[in-house]
Formats: sequence, structure tokens, C-alpha cells
Amino acid sequence: MWLINSSIGRKVVMSVTGVALILFLTFHCCMNIVALFSGESYNMICELLGANWYAVVATLGLAALAVIHIVYAFLLTMQNRRARGSERYAVTDKPEKVEWASQNMLVLGIIILLGLLLHLFNFWFNMMFAELVEMKTLYSPSDGFAWIKETFSNPVFVVLYIIWLFAIWLHLTHGFWSAMQTFGWSGKVWFNRWRVIGYVYVTLLMLGFLVVVLAFAFKCAPSLCCAY
Repeated sequence: MWLINSSIGRKVVMSVTGVALILFLTFHCCMNIVALFSGESYNMICELLGANWYAVVATLGLAALAVIHIVYAFLLTMQNRRARGSERYAVTDKPEKVEWASQNMLVLGIIILLGLLLHLFNFWFNMMFAELVEMKTLYSPSDGFAWIKETFSNPVFVVLYIIWLFAIWLHLTHGFWSAMQTFGWSGKVWFNRWRVIGYVYVTLLMLGFLVVVLAFAFKCAPSLCCAY
């Protein structure tokens, strides 16, 4: 099957799964921003997206997308390494007009994966998983607001999340326009446009996540004023 065996097919799969994950991040960011204004409203969303069957199915779908994206990223990296052969060991200057992120997507991917595992432990494990297996936790599995406060009251987690978000920003700013290029939507006119659109969109997206992290770290969210 060309989606598996050919280089172009693998890039298409990478692009489709990547765009789907960006859409999820957009939803996730909007959901997190709610916590800045109302802990009660945020918890209502958490309860709606708890261990209900549709939330579980959606989670499994997201996990499948993430796994496919990671596997195909690894396959493409190995394919590129084999294609370069011994040339990759040669000492050369950095090619002009080649982004650092483009040359280090595997490193960024590893950092993002480690951050994802930390995020799953802090939230998914203590919320959806805990509710599914009826595990005792410090707070109620549906009290996402409490889990956000708990997580970002720890300075170590705050620093790790900032590093993680920066790695995601680097990864997505390259991945966004690269996906458009794979889809064939980046001619001479639209190539630079997609780059600008990608940078602006991804930057705003990551700033949204960062604002939530810092607001809870410094307890400056309006909803926190009512919670203490």
C-alpha cells in the first residue's frame, strides 16, 4: 500500500495525523482557558468529558493518531538516514534557509513525547483513568480545576511544561507549513503565506497554554481568587 511503502504516502499520513492533532490542541487550549475565568465551568467540561463512552472512544482515537504520527515520524527519519548513508557523518556547514526545527525533528519529537507522558500522568491518569478503575486520588477525578492548581503549584512542573510547550512550538511551526506543502497547497505564492499563517496560529495556540500555566503558577487567574 502506497501510504505505508512510499515516502510520499508516509508524509501524507504524517501530515493528516499532524493536522488532526493540531485541531485537538486547539480544542484543548480553548478548554484550558475556561479555567482562567471559572473553575466551576471548567469542572463542568471535565465532567462532560470524563469516563463517558464517547470520551473514552475519543481518547482512544487520539492515542491512535499520536501513535501513528510517532511511528511514521520514526520511519521517515530512518528512511532519510539510510538515503544519506555515510554522508550524514561528514562535517558540513548548516545549509542556508533550513530551519533548526527541520533538522532536529526527532530530538523535538522525543522531548514532546516525554512531556506528553508527564502530562498524561498528571491529568489523564488521575482523572479519566482513575474514574474508570475507581482509583482513590487526592482530588475527585472530575475536579480538573484542583488538578491544575496542584500541578502548577510545583515549580519543577512549571519549568518542565514551559520547555515542553517551547518544543511543541518549534515542532508545529515547521510541521504546519510542511503539511500544507505535502498536500500540494503551497505554490510559489502560498508557500510564504502558509509559513506566516502557521507561525501566527501556532504561536497564539502555545501562548494560550503558556498563559494558563503561568496564571496558575503565580495564582493570578481570576478564578483562583475565588478559590483561595
